[in-house]
Amino acid sequence: MAVERRTQPLERFWPYAERSEEPTAEELAALDPDLHAALFGPRDLPFSLTVVFPPFAGDDYMRAVELAKRSAEYREVGSGDALRHRARFFPGDALQLRDLFELTAGERGTEVLIDDRPVPYARELWLPLLWFLLLR
Repeated sequence: MAVERRTQPLERFWPYAERSEEPTAEELAALDPDLHAALFGPRDLPFSLTVVFPPFAGDDYMRAVELAKRSAEYREVGSGDALRHRARFFPGDALQLRDLFELTAGERGTEVLIDDRPVPYARELWLPLLWFLLLR
C-alpha cells in the first residue's frame, strides 16, 4: 500500500541558521596553533611572547588590562572565572611586555607563552633574554 505524502521534505539537512563557509578572523585567531598549522600551514608571524593573565584584585588590574590592550594583539578568552586576557608582544615591544609582566607576575594563573605555546623556563629564561633588547 502506497502512502501519500502531504508535505515535501526540505532539501537542506541543517534546519538552523546558515553558517558561513569561511571562518571569521576571530575564529581563526582562537584556533590552537598546532591545529592552525595543520589546516592552513605555518603562520607567518615573527617571534612573539604572550602574557596570559586572569582577573585579579587590586589597583594594578585595570592598569594591566590597559597595557595589554596596547599590545600588538589583544584578546579576551572565556568568561566568568575562566576569563583570561591574552596580550601578544613582538621583540620590538620589550618595554611594554616588561611593564605588563611586572604588574601580573605575582598573580596566580599568569602564564608566559612563546609563539603561543607553553615552553619550559619561559619566565625564568626567555623573558630576561628579551629584556636584553632594552639595553639598546
